[in-house]
Amino acid sequence: MAGNRMLTTALAVGSILFAGALGPAHAEAQRPTPDTTSGYPITDPLVVRRCAGCHAKDSTGGLGRLSYLRKTPEGWEASVRRMASLSNVRLDPADARAVVKYFSNHQGLAPAEVRPGRFEIERRSDDYRYTADSVTERTCRACHSLGRVITQRRAPKEWELLVATHRGYYPTSDFQTFRRMGPSPRDSAPKPHPMDQAIAHLSRAFPLRSAEWSAWSATMRPAPLEGSWQLSGSETGRGQFFGRVNVTKVAGTNDEFTTRATYSFARGGGPIVREGKGLVYTGHQWRGRSAQAGSGGAADSAWREVLSVEPGWQEMSGRWFRGGYDEFGMDVTLRRTTRGVSIAGVSPRAVQLGARDVNVTLYGTNLPKNVAAASIDFGPGIRATSVVRSTGEALEVRVQVDSAADIGARDLFVAGASLKGALVAYRAIDRIRVTPQAGMARTGGVRVPKQYARFEAIGYIDGADKKPDTADDVELGPVDVSWGIEEYGVTFKDDDVPYIGTIDQQGVFTPNLDGPNPQRRQNRNNIGDVWVVANYQPGGSARPLKGRALLIVTVPLYMRWEPTRTSP
Repeated sequence: MAGNRMLTTALAVGSILFAGALGPAHAEAQRPTPDTTSGYPITDPLVVRRCAGCHAKDSTGGLGRLSYLRKTPEGWEASVRRMASLSNVRLDPADARAVVKYFSNHQGLAPAEVRPGRFEIERRSDDYRYTADSVTERTCRACHSLGRVITQRRAPKEWELLVATHRGYYPTSDFQTFRRMGPSPRDSAPKPHPMDQAIAHLSRAFPLRSAEWSAWSATMRPAPLEGSWQLSGSETGRGQFFGRVNVTKVAGTNDEFTTRATYSFARGGGPIVREGKGLVYTGHQWRGRSAQAGSGGAADSAWREVLSVEPGWQEMSGRWFRGGYDEFGMDVTLRRTTRGVSIAGVSPRAVQLGARDVNVTLYGTNLPKNVAAASIDFGPGIRATSVVRSTGEALEVRVQVDSAADIGARDLFVAGASLKGALVAYRAIDRIRVTPQAGMARTGGVRVPKQYARFEAIGYIDGADKKPDTADDVELGPVDVSWGIEEYGVTFKDDDVPYIGTIDQQGVFTPNLDGPNPQRRQNRNNIGDVWVVANYQPGGSARPLKGRALLIVTVPLYMRWEPTRTSP
């Protein structure tokens, strides 16, 4: 009950701050209409036993506050962690996992509700802009991603209490965002405060009860994922990879699985074998962990897996990632293997006009082992002349490209299977683009982990209009470049380059140590702003190309309030 009293006190403080700051007339004018949203009954004996001490049970079987929320597994885990850290709740790991699993399955999100916020749960660095309501976007985004908001659903009263909880537990939120740029107390009566606008918008846009959740929960069932899956994806700096994942159901369960993934990188590297386990929440949310076989438990071999299973259970996609800040990651797609031929990708993706005897590899499943080169159709101007090898999962062919062929993408057809835009014909690379265009790293290594940054250079042709950054541009894929860093002049005698860290020739930036550096002028930390520069030298006499991106190297993130540790 101590935790409940703490929460009650926090909400009361928030309410007093709100009413006192804006005046009683404004508080009266902004008083919300009564919230009559019905909550969800909670029937699990363990949840009731461990939660009802603070969350009172009502006549409908609901528990106070808990029955009026829906979240992702990460959101529910954050709630459990918050109760443990702030309200002195003690749960052993097995009970904590059971509580998270119950709420994720019974008060989770439908696939359509999760989709806009997948960047948040997949731990992607994404400059997401919430355009549905600028006031809400500005009010919430000052402290955290909007993905944290749009991956949960609440009754109107719960959205109001969420704001009050922020103000009670984290009073600086008032000055950082909630009251900042809001109407002054004198003239605010006719104009709603940004907090009220945000609460009203969130209540409408992300309600507790929705058609999507009603439809999904009515048909939700354990996902039958056991079997063989075609694996494809890409990793920044290493390019495309292809392989296979075998998924086996854990005996006695219907939502827990073990996995064995085998894959190779198209540009060299592999085969790599990963073994792991996963659990599917809400019938569509895969959360897993895997480690590279033979790694001996090395920390950088352990990856977390966040995948979304598409309705119909034929495809799932998402991200595998690791790192102190989840900054190293791979985009992953799995498609269920059938008896038919399927093509996952082609490497290299681009071939130059006039090229002779270029080896191109097709990756997929059940590729024909005895196939005539003439039956492999790359489209006009690109002709397969011979088959070098075929393993069923990789088909390597030698091609010739007509010097007069039209530039652009070609669809590929082989053995009844096809792949749209599989191969691109180009005359010359017009420009390179460094991605991401703006990156961030954090110093560390003494008290907290370092946050690394990873870059790659992508080649482009400008298209028929000969103009860059227009709709007809065609991406050619990653190109090999030499990497360096240059000063980004901000202050007089800027000297960031010698101190902030180094970048290797794979495009990985390693920041320097945290803490003051006595060797630097004015004893500053090893932070600063620099350009990450990629230099590309085409073959022949073509002029070199250069691309760059901004990198901000900043201080460690000492306090983290992020629901990112859900595990199977």
